[in-house]
Amino acid sequence: MKFQPNYAPGPTDVRENVRLTLAKKTSNPDFDKEFIHYYHEVSQKMGKVMGTTNDVLLLAGEGILGLEAACASLTEPGDRVLVLDNGIYGEGFKYFVEMYGGEPVVLSFDDRQGIPVEEVRNYLEKDHHFKYATLVHCDTPTSVLNDVSKLCPLLKEFGILTVVDSVAGMVGEPIDVDQNQIDICCGGTQKAISAPVGLAIVSISEHAKKAMATRQTPIASFYANLRIFEDYVEKQSLPYTMPADQIAALDVALDNILQEGLETVYERHAKIANAVRKAVEAYGLSLFLTSDASNTVTAVSIPAEIGALQLQEHIKEAYNLYIATSLAQYADVILRIGHMGENAFPEKVLAVLTMIDHGLCDLGFKGTGNLGQLFLDAYRMENEY
Repeated sequence: MKFQPNYAPGPTDVRENVRLTLAKKTSNPDFDKEFIHYYHEVSQKMGKVMGTTNDVLLLAGEGILGLEAACASLTEPGDRVLVLDNGIYGEGFKYFVEMYGGEPVVLSFDDRQGIPVEEVRNYLEKDHHFKYATLVHCDTPTSVLNDVSKLCPLLKEFGILTVVDSVAGMVGEPIDVDQNQIDICCGGTQKAISAPVGLAIVSISEHAKKAMATRQTPIASFYANLRIFEDYVEKQSLPYTMPADQIAALDVALDNILQEGLETVYERHAKIANAVRKAVEAYGLSLFLTSDASNTVTAVSIPAEIGALQLQEHIKEAYNLYIATSLAQYADVILRIGHMGENAFPEKVLAVLTMIDHGLCDLGFKGTGNLGQLFLDAYRMENEY
């Protein structure tokens, strides 16, 4: 298989000390009781990064497992669930709700901006009979960022449990689970955490645990049942064989983040994102969003006469670089530049923007200046403030 460097919005580059951890010998996680304590310690470290003292679970599976597990564990047949939708993943929660017998009520908003808090309030004042609500922190197909610091406390005012998909936001954007009253927060190792693909991250509040414990019907899953982890430390037993190497790699990735400092990591992402967007617009391209873009990914509108899919294929063939378009109706409209985790460093972003510049020029687009140089100029200005 030919290796192609990738600047998609995840999976991201993995730092060498994290990759090397995968090569180390591990004990048998099914029999080594010390491993259970280690699992717990890494989970607590993950909680520190997320800003929570709630229980945090590391599930053996890609990030979407956490989203399904949240819905499987909370939803009973007939439960009304509010699905806040301003993007492809936001709307996608309805399928998990339906899968487990719930009744999703989809409240849709403009994909080009964050969910408007006051419109949600107005809606809830008329109808707030929901067991829980779902929303996405960063909806990667369009790069839109939703303000969980306002939306989740608002939902809690009306007695609604909150489920947040922060797979593409966590670490690149503050999530502050406890402060923002998030009952179940889901993440994944392969985005801004920059650990290998393979673990879903789920934090669970006491309110969420109570809702699961007082169900009238059993959870219709084993693997997506969050209750199977209950009291695992006291029982000295985990519910299935854990990928010990993946957990060790996550441990090192979290150390990388904490050693740099969370606030420094957030600042690094913000500076990179601001510089990318200023460069894109100065070059003569348009951003897809009108406001509320995440610092983890930039969505660029590609002129229809070129098309995002043709640009993607050309850059892959001509420059051996994989870049991402979007999904569904935006697949040929949006080019996505991932700048999260280990990809959010100026030298890496410069390389991908230079290749995008070459690709656009090859296909007939006349930009203003050089996209890479425009980024460097904007990045220097970001660091002067």
